[in-house]
Amino acid sequence: MDRIQRYLATFGGFEPDARRFLFSALLAGAAISLYWIDFNLHLVSLGIDVPTIGLISTIAALSAAIVAFPASMLSDRIGRRWVLIGGLALMTMALGGFIVTSAPLAIAALVAVYGAGQQAFLVVQTPFLMERSRAEHRSELFAVAFAIENVTNVVAAVVGGVVAQGIAAAGGFDPGGPEPFRILLVFMVVVMAIAFASLFRLRNDHPRATRLGYAERVAARRRRPAGRPRLGLAVGDRATFVRLLVPSLLIALGAGQVIPFLNLFIAGRFGLEVAALNAVFAVTALGTIGAILVQPAIARRLGKVRSVVLVQGASIPFLLVLGFSPVLWTVVLAMAVRSSLMNAGNPIANAFAMERVRPEDRATFSAAQSVVWSAGWVVAGPWYSLTQATLGFETGYALNFLTIVAFYTLATSLYWWWFRGPERRPEEGPVPGGSLAGERLS
Repeated sequence: MDRIQRYLATFGGFEPDARRFLFSALLAGAAISLYWIDFNLHLVSLGIDVPTIGLISTIAALSAAIVAFPASMLSDRIGRRWVLIGGLALMTMALGGFIVTSAPLAIAALVAVYGAGQQAFLVVQTPFLMERSRAEHRSELFAVAFAIENVTNVVAAVVGGVVAQGIAAAGGFDPGGPEPFRILLVFMVVVMAIAFASLFRLRNDHPRATRLGYAERVAARRRRPAGRPRLGLAVGDRATFVRLLVPSLLIALGAGQVIPFLNLFIAGRFGLEVAALNAVFAVTALGTIGAILVQPAIARRLGKVRSVVLVQGASIPFLLVLGFSPVLWTVVLAMAVRSSLMNAGNPIANAFAMERVRPEDRATFSAAQSVVWSAGWVVAGPWYSLTQATLGFETGYALNFLTIVAFYTLATSLYWWWFRGPERRPEEGPVPGGSLAGERLS
């Protein structure tokens, strides 16, 4: 109860724009969570085979990788607000397109649009929150933002799955056909459109609209060393960027061949329908919420690096249970615990990283993380398709799970080895050579 009261008090101390963004993130998260849980199953219902689904996932990752740096540079020029708005606009249009088409080529094109929009939104989200928060509230703000995403996962997964199944039954539709998923897509379009409209309530942060923002960018250009690239890609400490991005790449290579296809894995192994499958992912998200909200307290006690390494390392054994247990309830439990632990460190890692890079490098750093993540999925998606096509369901997934365990173990070890030194407080300023790889820990 005390911790809940503390979070409520801290929430009242957030900047107004931060609270407005959290509202939009709450709505957008509902649509994003349903997309992640149900979209692959929608493709199966359209008669698209599993290897092709893997390639479609690769297209989304490739589109995201291409967009990341342009989105970060554009946000420096026109402000974070307009890039956030543009990202949600693209996602809304793509979701609408999925409702009316079943052609694989058209779906692949829409997936590319959706991936580009989501990447623009994610790349700008972290520096936006950094610039709309004070140091004493930053860990809580990032934790609340990430917890909100998981709250929407719970509500959207349960309500969306049950409603779609109920409407399909009332209309006499095939539960395994595309109609229930099209119903979900209509819901996703409505929610995403409301989130898109609500972003217009954010203050204009165009560099010339605020004297402070414009002055910071002018100063950043003057600090750029002669001879460096002038396209927004120069960074102050390249060695640190490489060090913190290598663990991110390893995790992406492991996650990309399993995490996007967990819905297919659970449905294929245990034969679950839409509502039951959504309930499984709701349980997973529910556990993640608690872990995320507790993580700032752990970070204050152990330090950000130690706390992230602790939860990330503890999640690895549960991957083995998830991949190889034949009992549904143990798989659900393992998936919930693994997701809770792995994702709990994400907001702390992001907050730490934003504090340690120069203000003019924040968007570039966020884009670099997203590019690395997408690049890992670009490689992992075809690998998943190859293993499924050549080894089949059981053996293919067995190899995928063993590979993700190996990559996660190596990434966690490097993470600790490179960043285990003493941490300095945010107000002490950036530490040369010291940073933390904070990425989407899925």
